[in-house]
Amino acid sequence: MTDMITADLVDLELDLSAETKEAAARSLAERMVALGRVSDLEGFLADVAAREAQMPTGLDGGIGIPHCRSAHVTEPTLAFGRSARGIDFGAPDGPADLIFLIAAPAGADDAHLTILSSLARQLMDTEFTATLRAASDPASAAALIAGDEAATAGDSGPAGADGPTGAEEPEGAKAPEGTEAPERAGSAAAFRIVAVTSCPTGIAHTYMAAEALENAAREAGVELAVETQGSAGFTRLDPAVVAAADAVVFAHDVPVREKERFAGKPTVDVGVKAGINRPAELLAEAREKAARGEVTADARTPSPVDEAGESGDGYGTKLRTWLMSGVSYMVPFVAAGGLLIALGFAIGGWKIDKAPSVAEHFIWTDHTSWAALLFQIGGLAFAFLVPVLAGYIAYGMADRPGLVPGFVGGSVAVTIDAGFLGGLAAGLIAGAVVLAVQRVRVPAVLRGIMPVVVIPLISSAVVGFLMFLVVGKPIASLQSALTDWLEGLSGANAIILGVILGLMMCFDLGGPLNKVAYAFAVGGLAHPTDGSLKVMAAVMAAGMVPPLAMALATTVRGRLFTKAERENGKAAWFLGASFITEGAIPFAAADPLRVIPASMAGGAVTGALSMAFGCTLRAPHGGVFVVPLIGQSLLYLVAIAAGVCVSTAVVVVLKGARKATTPSGDGTDARAGAEAAEAAGAVDTKRVPTTA
Repeated sequence: MTDMITADLVDLELDLSAETKEAAARSLAERMVALGRVSDLEGFLADVAAREAQMPTGLDGGIGIPHCRSAHVTEPTLAFGRSARGIDFGAPDGPADLIFLIAAPAGADDAHLTILSSLARQLMDTEFTATLRAASDPASAAALIAGDEAATAGDSGPAGADGPTGAEEPEGAKAPEGTEAPERAGSAAAFRIVAVTSCPTGIAHTYMAAEALENAAREAGVELAVETQGSAGFTRLDPAVVAAADAVVFAHDVPVREKERFAGKPTVDVGVKAGINRPAELLAEAREKAARGEVTADARTPSPVDEAGESGDGYGTKLRTWLMSGVSYMVPFVAAGGLLIALGFAIGGWKIDKAPSVAEHFIWTDHTSWAALLFQIGGLAFAFLVPVLAGYIAYGMADRPGLVPGFVGGSVAVTIDAGFLGGLAAGLIAGAVVLAVQRVRVPAVLRGIMPVVVIPLISSAVVGFLMFLVVGKPIASLQSALTDWLEGLSGANAIILGVILGLMMCFDLGGPLNKVAYAFAVGGLAHPTDGSLKVMAAVMAAGMVPPLAMALATTVRGRLFTKAERENGKAAWFLGASFITEGAIPFAAADPLRVIPASMAGGAVTGALSMAFGCTLRAPHGGVFVVPLIGQSLLYLVAIAAGVCVSTAVVVVLKGARKATTPSGDGTDARAGAEAAEAAGAVDTKRVPTTA
C-alpha cells in the first residue's frame, strides 16, 4: 500500500483547517490533487458527497471513512487526517477524530480494491486505531497505515501478517478457523452462521462489517463464514458451508447476489452499518430465531435493500419502497417507449397510430414507414409498463420468486384494462402470495424445486384468479372513472391538480413523492386522453423547474453560493433542460430549508400554468428537446420560465436574508467576508456545508 499513501497525504492537525465533514474531505482531497492523484477537485468532491448522501460514513469508535469511486481519480489513493476536536460524520457515538478519505478510480483493479478493503478491516482493530492516535509525525502514520513498520502491540498488531497487506482475501468468503476445522474438539456442537455483507461502494463498509461480525463470532464461540460482496467481486461461500449453517445474517445496503442460496434458514436482515455497530446483537438474534424454529420468508425478503433502512421500519415505509422498486424498473421502458412513440408522431403525424404493421408493409424510401416503425417499437416497449411495474413491486417484496406472478398479474391488469392501478395491486398481491407460500414448511427434498416450480405455479394461479375474478374488475372500473375525470378536467379543478403535481415533483427532487407523481402521469399515457396528456405536460414542466432555478440563481447572485455550488449550477442548466430534477439535489442537501420551499413554489406555479394553458405532452421524458411534440409549446415554455423565475426569486431572498443576519469576522458585510475567505482558499465554517 506504500504507493497509495505517503506522508504528504497525512494531516495530523486536520481540525486547524476543517470543522465539517465537507471541509475535511476538501482539505484531504486537495492533498491528492497536489500529488496528481485527483484530476478534478470539485468533480471528485461531488462524487464523495453523493456517496455520503447515500449513508453517513461515520463509525463508532471515532472513525470517519468518506470514500467513493470516481472518474476523477487517476490512481487508488488514501489520505488520513486526525482531528483533536472531532468532526461529525454521522456516527451514533459522536464525532470522528480519525478520518480516512479513500479515492478509487472508476475502473480500479481488484488488487487495489483488495488492499483498500483490508485497511477497512483493520479499522475494526482497536490496537491499530490506538497506534494511529499516538503517531507523532505524518511519516510514521503513513508507514503504519501502509504496513511498512511493525505494530507496537505485538504479533497481533495491525501491520503484521494480518495487516492491510496481509493475505486476507477480503473480496472472497473469509471464514474463521472454526469453519475450516470441523474436527476440532467441540466444533460439532458449535452454532454455525453464514453472513453476507455489502455496501453501495463496496470498498469500506462491506469489509468492516465482515471484520466486526468475525470478531464477535470468535468472542461468542460461534462458527462464522462471511461472504463479502464488494467492488472487487465476490467468492461464493461453499454450498456445503451454507447447507450446514444454522442461521444467516445479511448486513447489506445493496441487493444480496444469489440470495436464494440461503432460503429456508432463520435470517437476520439489516443494513451494513448494523453489522459494524452491533455485530454481537445480530449473532444473538440469529441464535434466538434458530432456537424458536423461525424459518420464515425473511431469508428471501430484501428488507434493508429496498427499504433503505434497518429491520423494524413501519409498514408505510415498506410499502413506499416496494412501490418505488417497481417504478424505478419501469422508468427505462417509459423513456425508451415514450420517446420512440413521440418521434413516430413527430415524423409521421398524428395519424401514424393507424399505420399498418411494418412487418407486413414497409417502404424503405417512405418517411411514414420509418415513423410507423418507431411508433410500433415504442408501442411494444410501452406495453411492458404495467407488467414490469407489477413484476418488480413483487420482486421488491419477495425477491426473484415474486417476478413470475408479478408479471402475470400485470399482464392480467393490461388485459382487463385495469391499467396503472391494476399493476400496483397485482404487484402487491403477487408479493404477498409468494411470501405466504414461502412461510409453508416443506421437506428438505422439495426445497430445491420450490423457487423454480412450486412457487411460480401456485402464486401465478392465485394471482391470476384474484386479478381476473375478484379485484381486477373493480380496479378497472376505478381506472376508467379516473380516466374520465382527467378527460373532464377544466378550469379551477385542472389548475388545482397542476399545483398539487407541481408540489409533489419539487418536494423531494426525484424521491418517492416525485416518482409517485411521475408514475401517475406516465400511467395515463398507456391510454392517452386529452386530460392525461395535460397531466404529463404539467409533471414534466414542474420537474424541470428546480435545477433550472438553481442554475439561474447561481448566475444572477453567485455571491450567495459557494464556488462548488456555482460549478454545480453550470451543470444544472443542462440537467434541468433535460427534465432531470435530481440536478437540484446538491443545493437542497446543502440548504434544504431554503432550496426546497423555493423549488416547491416555482413548481406549483408551473404546474398550475401548464394546466391552465391546456398544454399537452405525449412523450414521458425529454425536457426542452421534445418541445416540438408539445401542444401549446410556446405557452408551455412560458409556464416553465415563470416557475423558474419564482423559484429563483424565493431562493435569492431567503439566502440573502440569511447572509444579512450572519456577522462576518471583522464586522464587514457577511457576503464580502465569505467571498474574501473563498478567494483565499479558506473554509467558511459559518455556512451550511455543501454536498458538492
